[in-house]
Amino acid sequence: MSIWRVKPVSAFEADMKKSQLKRVLGKWSLTAIGVGAIIGGGIFVLTGTGAYYHAGPALAVSFIIAGIACVFAALCYSEFASILPVEGSAYAYAYGTIGEIFAWIIGWGLILEYAMGSMTVAVSWSGYFNKLLKLFGLKLPEWLTTDPASYTGEGFSMNLPAFLIVLFVISILIKGTSSAAKANNFIVILKVSAVLFVIIAGAFFINAENWDPFIPAATQIVEKETTHNAYGVAGIISGAAAIFFAYVGFDAVSTQAGEAVNPKKDVPFAIIASLLICTILYILVSLVLTGMMNYQDFNPLGKYPEAIKAPVAYAFDIAGQGWAGFIITIAATIGLISVLMVMIMGQSRIFLGMSKDGLIPSVFSKINPISGTPQTNLMILGGFIAIVAAFTPISKLADMTSFGTLFAFTMVCIAVWILRVKQPQLTRTFKVPALPVIAISGILINTYLMINLSVEAQMLSLGWLVIGIIVYFLYGKRNSKLENQE
Repeated sequence: MSIWRVKPVSAFEADMKKSQLKRVLGKWSLTAIGVGAIIGGGIFVLTGTGAYYHAGPALAVSFIIAGIACVFAALCYSEFASILPVEGSAYAYAYGTIGEIFAWIIGWGLILEYAMGSMTVAVSWSGYFNKLLKLFGLKLPEWLTTDPASYTGEGFSMNLPAFLIVLFVISILIKGTSSAAKANNFIVILKVSAVLFVIIAGAFFINAENWDPFIPAATQIVEKETTHNAYGVAGIISGAAAIFFAYVGFDAVSTQAGEAVNPKKDVPFAIIASLLICTILYILVSLVLTGMMNYQDFNPLGKYPEAIKAPVAYAFDIAGQGWAGFIITIAATIGLISVLMVMIMGQSRIFLGMSKDGLIPSVFSKINPISGTPQTNLMILGGFIAIVAAFTPISKLADMTSFGTLFAFTMVCIAVWILRVKQPQLTRTFKVPALPVIAISGILINTYLMINLSVEAQMLSLGWLVIGIIVYFLYGKRNSKLENQE
C-alpha cells in the first residue's frame, strides 16, 4: 500500500544538499537550545501544580521517573540523528524507516506537542510578567490578563501579554537562526544561573517538616465541581505524566539538525547532555521548593492563591526573602522567552520538513534567501499560537502537550528498533546500547505515562489524531512527492 511507502535515505541526502538553511549551530549552541527549551515552564511553573495536584514532596521522584523515561527516548533520538541529520525530528525518522502514514501521525503529534507547548509557555510567561509588573507597583486589569474560561468578571477578556510575547519572539526568529541562537545562549546562561541561585539560596530556608510525609497518603482533591485523585504512588506516577511537558526540550535539538555544523556527532551529544543537565537541576529545585513551602500551600483556593502560578518566586516571598523572589521573577520572565523561541523554532522546522515532502502546503517550506529562515511559515504559526494562547487556560494546554510528547517518544522507540532490524548496514555514528531492552523500556514507560494523563487530555489528543488522519487522506496522501513520483 502506498501509505506505507518509505522515503529513501538517498532522498534525505539530496534534500540536505539542496537545503537553503544555514549551518551555523555548533555542539554547545545545540546543547543550549536543548537546555533553553527544557528549563522553563516545568521548573518555574509546573513545580507548583505537580506538588499540589499530584505528588507532594515526592515530586522529585516524579522528575526522576520522567527523566528516566526521557533517557530511553533520548538514546533512540540520538541514533536516528546520527543516521538522518535533517530537520523534522521524529517525523523524518519515521518517514525514512516505517512509512508515510506512520510519519504523518508522528508529525501531526509533534504539531500538537510544539504548538500546545508554545501556548503553555506563553501563558506561563504572562503569569510571571504580571508578577514582575506588581513588583514595580503596576497592575494590568484582570480582563487583559485572563483567558475567558478563567475570567471571573463579565464581558470580554483575553490574555494580552501571552498574545504579545509570541509576536515578539516571531520577530526575533524571522531575523535568522544565528541571531536567535546568540539571544538563546545569553538567556540560557541567565536561566541556569537563576536555577543554581534557587538551589543554593533556597537550601538555607528549607524546613524539613515540609517533607514529612515525603509521600502523602492517597486522597482526593475536591475543587469546585471536580474531584481529583492525588498523592501516594499513583500520585507520583500521574505527577511524572503531568510534568513530562517540562522535558520537551531535548527533542527540539533534533529539529535543528538541518542547521547544525556537524549534525551526526553534535546532535546526539547535545540531546543527551541537555537532558542530563536539566534532570539534575529539576530534581534539586523540586526538593528545595517543597522543603521551603508546604505542598498544600500551593492550593489555588487556599492562603496563597497566586503561589501556583509562580511557585518558585512565591516560596521566597513567603520565606521573607522578597529580594530573591524579585531576582527569580526577572530571570523567569526573561528565561521563558528562550523556551518559547526554541519551541516555535522547532515547530517551524517540522512544518518545513513535512512541506518539503508535499504533505502540507508548499508555503511552509519557502525560505527567505537573506535570513535563511522559513519566514512565512513562522508568521502563520505565530499568529495561530498567539490567538490560542490568549484565549485558552494553561491546564488544558499542558496536558495535551504531554500527550503529544509521550506519543512521539513512543513512536521513535519503535521506529529505531525497526530500522536496526531492517537496515543494519546503515552507518551509525551513535548506536543505542542494548537496543531491544532500551526500546521496549521506552515504549512501556511512555505508554504507561500517557495512560495516566487526565481523561479529558486523552480524549482531546485522540480527537486531534483522528482529525490528522482525515487531513492526511484528503490532502497529504494526494500531494505527497513520493506519490507523484510513483
